[in-house]
This record gives sequence, structure tokens and C-alpha cells, in this order.
Amino acid sequence: MRLFTQTQGLPVITVEEAEPLGRVESLTIDPHTRSIACLRLSGAPRHATAIAWNAVEGVGRDAVIVRSHAAGPGEKSFPAHQEALGHRVLTEDGTEHGSVKDIAYDSTTGRVLTLYTALGEISGDCLLGLGGYAVVVRIRSTRQ
Repeated sequence: MRLFTQTQGLPVITVEEAEPLGRVESLTIDPHTRSIACLRLSGAPRHATAIAWNAVEGVGRDAVIVRSHAAGPGEKSFPAHQEALGHRVLTEDGTEHGSVKDIAYDSTTGRVLTLYTALGEISGDCLLGLGGYAVVVRIRSTRQ
């Protein structure tokens, strides 16, 4: 498990050539799959400003390692990037649930595990949508 805040700012390096590509600026979440779609880079060459999550070989404490061909031209179409950190959280019925403080994800699969909000933790399985205004979640009822 890794946190978004631990990943931001890490250098991105190719596995074979050890070529630096830039630094992780942000992570783009695909709300339909509830997983990371791509890394958005800062300080990267124009052809490598976003790298698909499936090109990530590993996420460590000091760097993110990607397959070398991921740095080449032909960037795939990724979901529109919407920043999650710092944004408000709304339940599906419109109730405010604080704001996103951090997000835990599986560093192998990219699956979103937990959203940490100002009002508590929300399972990544409850993520419904992500937009410019808010992160929308389903809050499971504790009643049976």
C-alpha cells in the first residue's frame, strides 16, 4: 500500500536505461475502475507527460520505475485528470463528507484502497465519481 502524498514528487526512471523522465506531479484516477489510470509528470519531455499505470514496474520509497517503451511517443488516451487531493467529498445523496486528505492505493495494481477524509476513512470500493467540483462516494449503511 502507498499513499498519493508519498508518491507525488518521486522521480520516474526507466527500468532498462535508468533514464530519468521527470517527477510524479499527480496520479489520475479512473473512477469507473476505481484505480490509477496514469502518472502525470512534471519536468518530462513533451512525449512523456503521462504514463499509463500498466507501464509501471514498481513504486518505491525513492522512485517510480517504468518500462522503457512507456517513454516513447504514442501516448494513449487517458481519462481527463481531476485532482482528488484537497477536494470536497460528497455522498451520492449530496451530503458533505469533508475533503480528501490522502488516498491509499495498491502499488502493484493501482487499485484505490482507501480515501482518507477530514471526517474519516472511505473504502475505495465506494468511489462513484470524480469531477472538478467533488469526489462522489457511496456511504454504506451500517443498518442491516
